[in-house]
Amino acid sequence: MFLEVKGLVKDYDKKRVLDNVSFGLGKGEILCILGPSGCGKTTILNIIGGFVKTDSGKIILDNSDITELTPEKRQISTVFQSYGLFNHKNVFGNVEYGLKFKKMPKKKREEKVKEVLKIVGLEGYEERRIHELSGGQQQRVALARSMVINPGLILLDEPFSNLDENLKDTMRKELKRLVNYFGMTAILVTHDQEDAFTIADRVILVNEGKVIQNDTPVNLYNNPNSEFSLNFIGRSNKLSDQKFIRPEKVRICECNSDSEKINSENKNLETQSSDRLIKATVSEALFKGTLIEYKLKLENGSELSVLELNRGAMRKAGETVLVEW
Repeated sequence: MFLEVKGLVKDYDKKRVLDNVSFGLGKGEILCILGPSGCGKTTILNIIGGFVKTDSGKIILDNSDITELTPEKRQISTVFQSYGLFNHKNVFGNVEYGLKFKKMPKKKREEKVKEVLKIVGLEGYEERRIHELSGGQQQRVALARSMVINPGLILLDEPFSNLDENLKDTMRKELKRLVNYFGMTAILVTHDQEDAFTIADRVILVNEGKVIQNDTPVNLYNNPNSEFSLNFIGRSNKLSDQKFIRPEKVRICECNSDSEKINSENKNLETQSSDRLIKATVSEALFKGTLIEYKLKLENGSELSVLELNRGAMRKAGETVLVEW
């Protein structure tokens, strides 16, 4: 493993915020630490970056124990939530900063900065002031400043939180492209599931200072290992204590009178497949643009959530439908 996090424990004011957190990360992988606000995910990032000391546990990076090293002595670069750009410096000065700290010769610095700015799509912006840039451009400057020093590991704390939805989608793709281009290893902290699913090779789901699940995005969504994972990742219809069905897996069929296929008693509700069509009534219809979410009430009193693609027509509350999964 390129990065090994072993048994991190951290207490603040006698409250345990990290409880034996352990995970590994391969070279060139992108890991997302996902969880609700206050779960400890940013504390994990700060300990890895050296900004916070762990009470116990170890950080091993590229076979070296860096637990006690100060931030500047770690081969790690951090992009903070607020970007942390210097308003008194122009774009060139911001990106150059880390290279000056490393005492790289001036000519070499200029070549390196121009090369990285071209890669992030900011060629010709060298003299721009930070306040003259859009949110997406500022984020590119922050990424360029972190990547120009060729860190072994790059840490990103809620990098898309200050962007609008359209720009978020663009920057998710851009971030993944840049990390892959530079061959970097990255850890992204977020509360946004779409960040995790779009960018990450692996996702660590954290709650109350503990790692709940460490998995690929696909497995995390399709095979949650706990009640928390099930409820936090996407939405679900609980069929029984052990079984669930995601709303997009439920299909609404056209209602007909073929009684041979209708399970009027809903006997198979707790199985992974409905086996027969089940009669339901639309209790609520929520228009969400490309999707429509329906709340259905079954004859036995159970409720189901269903997601359908918007094909132009919308079912109405009170309408009788048949469902299967």
